[in-house]
Amino acid sequence: MRFTSFVAGLFAATGMAHSLQTAEIFLQPILSSPSPPTAAPAPILLGKIHYDVADPSSATVTDYEAPELPEDTELVRIGVWGATDGSGSGKWRSSTTIAGVENFDKGYSPSLLLSVDQRGDILGATLKGVRVDAGQTRDSAPRAVVLVSQTGKQPELNKPVVLSPSGRKQQAEEEKTFLQKYWMFILAGALILMSGGGEGK
Repeated sequence: MRFTSFVAGLFAATGMAHSLQTAEIFLQPILSSPSPPTAAPAPILLGKIHYDVADPSSATVTDYEAPELPEDTELVRIGVWGATDGSGSGKWRSSTTIAGVENFDKGYSPSLLLSVDQRGDILGATLKGVRVDAGQTRDSAPRAVVLVSQTGKQPELNKPVVLSPSGRKQQAEEEKTFLQKYWMFILAGALILMSGGGEGK
């Protein structure tokens, strides 16, 4: 009995380990006046998010380090950066967003938002600084929010068209409200109540 529960637990742990995924979020400063017009700073690692598509609320941020940005930086690009081949050169592997450097100011707690599809493939990433109230405990640790995209409503194909006897498309009838259906009974009841009272005096 113990051996079977041990084996079942081992398989469950193995399955959980496979469903846990990691996303590396990168940040690239956008300089207002780069010295050479074509030179842009290389993206730097902002943090890693460990997430499970089955339980997105359990996402955690690891290896987060507040970036040291050049003084003239006002905006940063956030996304997933990576090498597509073995050459060492990389490109953005997800959609990117632009955020202001105010999100990293003191009194703000960074929240990394990661959008993934139902298989766990990364769609995009962004960052939002959440103001921490001075009266509360000053927890400025970064938080992770994982948004899993859902399948939208599918069109109903090959649905038969209902025609009226005259050959025109029949419009769907609007459902009547309670008052529209039973107004005559309510009116009759009110008249009976008004005319029947007062004779017992």
